[in-house]
Amino acid sequence: MGVVNVTPDSFSDGGRHADTASAVAHGRRLLADGADVLDIGGESTRPGATRPLVREELDRVVPVIEALAADGVLVSVDTMRSEVARAAIEAGAGIVNDVSGGLADPRILDVVAASRASYVAMHWRAHADRMADLASYDGRGGVVAAVRGELAERVTAIRAAGIPEDRVVLDPGLGFAKRPDHNWQLLQGLDQIASLGFPLLVGASRKSFLGTLLSDPDGTPRPVDQRESAGLALTLLLAQQGVWGVRVHDVRASRDALRVLDRMNAPHDPRETESP
Repeated sequence: MGVVNVTPDSFSDGGRHADTASAVAHGRRLLADGADVLDIGGESTRPGATRPLVREELDRVVPVIEALAADGVLVSVDTMRSEVARAAIEAGAGIVNDVSGGLADPRILDVVAASRASYVAMHWRAHADRMADLASYDGRGGVVAAVRGELAERVTAIRAAGIPEDRVVLDPGLGFAKRPDHNWQLLQGLDQIASLGFPLLVGASRKSFLGTLLSDPDGTPRPVDQRESAGLALTLLLAQQGVWGVRVHDVRASRDALRVLDRMNAPHDPRETESP
């Protein structure tokens, strides 16, 4: 899943693709690089971000979705708002990627249920301006048990809304109301999240917990644009675990890494006569 941020304030590439033409061009580059899905978002969810008006979000994402969907691309809309989800589906989006899992706007579940779109429900506790205050997981089983339990509650709501289970994907929500150690614990415990019985989407690309891992000796986190190698390592590990998808910024590097993994796992053909 290639990321197309149509925002002026994204943590990873804020402002570089904030107009329709550059966002569409970027999406087409990601597709050429090997993306299977393009995830179009018009609201930054970085810590402390201010929410755009509904009209702003619509104006950002709908023209981009229309253009890319017209190319025959599988498009996902990254939104928490039912109004945006409805307009995006009408514009050709086939997936609604809701980082709030229906908590920010419960009507979004009804919008998806009334369509043929798939639905990604992420673990979420609050909007960007408050989520850091809720990064506490002191109960039995820690963060993994808490995320599993709260996603199970979301699954109950999704079923009640009438969204078919074969159109549902879950996301553990790395970085959302999570401290660095929480993210690593979730990655190590993904099998427990997968035990809910749904495919998993994981979005780790360029996130701050990778910057913390790669900090300089003086404790300065690695800058956003220098975390890609760590993200590629995670992509390979996640692919080996069989996740449904990875949400990434550098699609070409991720696809290259996956091609190596595929080749290593391919059966040996004795007819091959490659030179060293």
